[in-house]
Amino acid sequence: MSAIPVSSGIATLVGTPKEIQARLNKSQADRVLAMTFVHQQPGVVETLTENIMNMTVSLLEVLRERQEQSSLERLAEIMLPSAPVSPTLLKEAAMLIQARKAVLESGDWLTAAEVAGLAGFSARNPSAQPHKWKKQQQIFTIQHHGIDYYPAWALAADTGFRPCKALAEIIKIFTDSKDGWGMAYWFRADNSALGGRRPQDLLLSSPEQVIEAAKDEVEGVEHG
Repeated sequence: MSAIPVSSGIATLVGTPKEIQARLNKSQADRVLAMTFVHQQPGVVETLTENIMNMTVSLLEVLRERQEQSSLERLAEIMLPSAPVSPTLLKEAAMLIQARKAVLESGDWLTAAEVAGLAGFSARNPSAQPHKWKKQQQIFTIQHHGIDYYPAWALAADTGFRPCKALAEIIKIFTDSKDGWGMAYWFRADNSALGGRRPQDLLLSSPEQVIEAAKDEVEGVEHG
């Protein structure tokens, strides 16, 4: 664990939850802001912490001088985007938010621990096997607030909740055109190549049809 003190009265503590708790028990601070990170390399977290600290100190300096109008203007400049946001971009952002919200609220996604529980993996390191599947591209995930979520509809009960074998081929088909979220949208949407049905509803029962639909999707994009 490392601690980064700052003369402004702020200090950051970087380490495991257990290490941080031990330091907080001895702290004289009257306020604490906590951030948690899942599956991040220590060096990445420390670099991010330093950048956040620098930004926080700058903001505090502005806030401490806010009685002056110029300080308020400086704060506004920091918080606002560097250029006006176009209506088109705002509309696209709103659509993206709604699409992601629909996916997250569908109940179709599981954490690595939940997948491990269904598959009966060891409780000592329940996330290990799901992460291995992802690394081997046997399954894909969407990430929200730093947490990976796995598609429940891709796990076959008759094989012990292992990933459907056809999914690996579909991931390969979409390698250059869709990330995890892009595949989540595609699997969830009604598909004309499947008679208006959703790919995720047919993946386990008719995998070959879904594979062909994925090929049609890529070919349609390529030939515009």
